[in-house]
Amino acid sequence: MTTSTTSEASASAPLFDLQSLVVAVRRRRRFWCAAALLGLIVGAAVSVLVLPPPTATTKVLVAHQEDQPNDPGTLIRTDVGLLQTTRIADKALRSLKSREKPEDFMRDYGGTGLTNNLLQIEVTGDSDAQAVARAKALADAFVADHVRRIKAATDAEAKTLLDQRDVMRDELAQVNKAIGDGSTESGPKASADMESLFARRAELTSRITDFSQRAAEARVGTPQLIAGTQIVDAPRAVHHSLPRAAATNSVIGLVLGLVLGLAVAALGTVVADRPVLRRDISANLGASVVAELRRASLRPARLWRSRRTQAARTRLTTTLSRTVRNSVEPVSLLELGCARATSVIALDLARELAADGPVVIVDGLPGPQLAGRRPKPGDPSVVSGERAADVSPQERRLGVGSVAPGSAWTDLQYLGTRTVLVVRAGHGSAAWLHTVARQLADQRIEVLGVVLIDPDPRDRTDGTLWDGLHTALRGRPERPARPNTTGRRQQERQPERERQTERQPMWAAQGPDSDQEAR
Repeated sequence: MTTSTTSEASASAPLFDLQSLVVAVRRRRRFWCAAALLGLIVGAAVSVLVLPPPTATTKVLVAHQEDQPNDPGTLIRTDVGLLQTTRIADKALRSLKSREKPEDFMRDYGGTGLTNNLLQIEVTGDSDAQAVARAKALADAFVADHVRRIKAATDAEAKTLLDQRDVMRDELAQVNKAIGDGSTESGPKASADMESLFARRAELTSRITDFSQRAAEARVGTPQLIAGTQIVDAPRAVHHSLPRAAATNSVIGLVLGLVLGLAVAALGTVVADRPVLRRDISANLGASVVAELRRASLRPARLWRSRRTQAARTRLTTTLSRTVRNSVEPVSLLELGCARATSVIALDLARELAADGPVVIVDGLPGPQLAGRRPKPGDPSVVSGERAADVSPQERRLGVGSVAPGSAWTDLQYLGTRTVLVVRAGHGSAAWLHTVARQLADQRIEVLGVVLIDPDPRDRTDGTLWDGLHTALRGRPERPARPNTTGRRQQERQPERERQTERQPMWAAQGPDSDQEAR
């Protein structure tokens, strides 16, 4: 029955939980806000440190012989390509009397086709004056080259037409000679030949006239094209506004940094697979979330937050003290990613339990959160894990330990056979939470519940398991309490072998095995 329930739960689990991703990314807002701020700073720094070179611009109106209203911009793109040639660059450098190589000069300028007939040229230089001079020389060289190409094309077309006209004239001369020679002949055949010669002469005369007219028309449009190609916007230096450039680059850097930060945060969340919602943490640990506390509640509270902070800590202490009082066996607090918070909770809980009798905290934390602190008047006694055996049976023990990677699992049962896990949301991966649940089950330590530290304030998911003991508890169920204290003490003094015999069987952890389990 348990296997079937687990299979159904796995089948109903979504492959990609968008809500968990959004919550995890929102919890990492410090990271992507820092990335956006870094992009903003880098953009502003680039504007200040990497200043653009002095630039000049000019605009040239280019008239084409093949201009068409539906031209998609092929002609102006051809002009842009011709501008980036060593021939035009060499002419401009000669007018400037510069010894710079045309290949190097071509890297300092560029052209842009604004319309089908308007070309914009941008040139950089060592100073504004040099940039303006370069722009003027480059524009003049381009106009001269364009005019030369127009004249060459017109002359070539006119020459072709005139050559055809000369050929026709030679043929006409031969026809006229044939007519003169055949005028002395008579007869029907001679008459038919003369008629064909006259028809040919008329055709040749018409074609000669047509070629002459076309050659003249070819040269007529050239002056208009030459006059139409001119500099319409004189070369001028482009003024660079540092505040505007800084603002633009800052906005661009801010957007790029924000997008990159969100992408990295989302990718890291998917790869790390660290549960942040109550339902996910509860499902992976196999125990219900009994209380939660924001991390800010453990810090010195401000005036307007003191009441709310104190109320949250008091509510948590009351919940845990009720759990400890109702437990026959020793209870421990095991932390995962929140050692300092666990030590604060343990001190509050020990002070609350001190009203029922002496309380001793067994410190099993790896750091000096409890053992290295300065005791205050009225604080409970704190002993290290090595001195746990010296605690008197009349004193209530409250163990504090850790289930972080590297913990000694076999020592946890000496802190308490029943435990409350104090877990920071988003700290441990799903695989490690499964490892913790399985190790505690192997050590026969019952998990009473989970205290969630730093939960998402917008989390509305349910962290309570409703499937009964098979999934709600990783350890054994609670044994009925003894009617008196004497029986309780006798039970605590039983040999370890006899206590293990009395324990009921445990259910296996309902989750996939992990390669990250402690060895």
